[in-house]
Amino acid sequence: MKLHSKIKGNGSPLIILHGFLGMGDNWKTLANSYAKEGFEVHLLDQRNHGRSPHDEAFNYELLAEDLKAYLEEKNINSASVIGHSMGGKTAMRFATLYPRQVDKLIIVDIAPKYYPPHHQEILEGLNAVSQAKLSSRTDADDLLAKYIKELPVRQFLLKNLYWKTQNEMALRMNLKALHSNILEIGKALPLGATYPKETLFIRGGRSPYIKDSDKDQIQKHFENYRIETVANAGHWIHAEKRQEFYDLSLEYLKKA
Repeated sequence: MKLHSKIKGNGSPLIILHGFLGMGDNWKTLANSYAKEGFEVHLLDQRNHGRSPHDEAFNYELLAEDLKAYLEEKNINSASVIGHSMGGKTAMRFATLYPRQVDKLIIVDIAPKYYPPHHQEILEGLNAVSQAKLSSRTDADDLLAKYIKELPVRQFLLKNLYWKTQNEMALRMNLKALHSNILEIGKALPLGATYPKETLFIRGGRSPYIKDSDKDQIQKHFENYRIETVANAGHWIHAEKRQEFYDLSLEYLKKA
């Protein structure tokens, strides 16, 4: 599968993988900052997200293979990888399968453990938006608010809206495939999947996604890891505390 991407800057390759229901554009402000520091930043849309192709099949093995194919297409032998949430699961799977192709690995607010499905209400709301054939972002937000109370979450999700025709808006995601494969999103990293090089986990101080009790399981897969916590940040650390996240990540990426 040929993934859509936006590339910024020149230098050492840096792949950024967005989370569930996101797209590469969510990271464009940070990408510009990394590019100024000598990185060639690749903002990928993972399958069934953004402008990348839609497909009924969806799991982390496929997402990792999509990334491998992308690197081959771009003639990149190895790259540093940042992955948030679902993108972090993709990055972990890719690193354990192809460790030689990963220079530095940053996992953002996700652990290699199993997570029960918890996106059903969001998917229901997006499905309602998709079927309503709306003609304005305000109408879309009003409808989505019936399912999701948090305005920042709605704003994040509605970045997927685009004008399908002159009079009709649509969403840039394959809702049908994502809904039917919802159990895949929370799957744990397979037993025995390991990555030997240093791995940086960055978690939000207010986020429940990486708990202290997860450290033993992280250690089983990533023997050379460390966790940094960004205070007063939730799951979307890179958006809520952009500067703190940038400083932490850049220091690690630049480290010899």
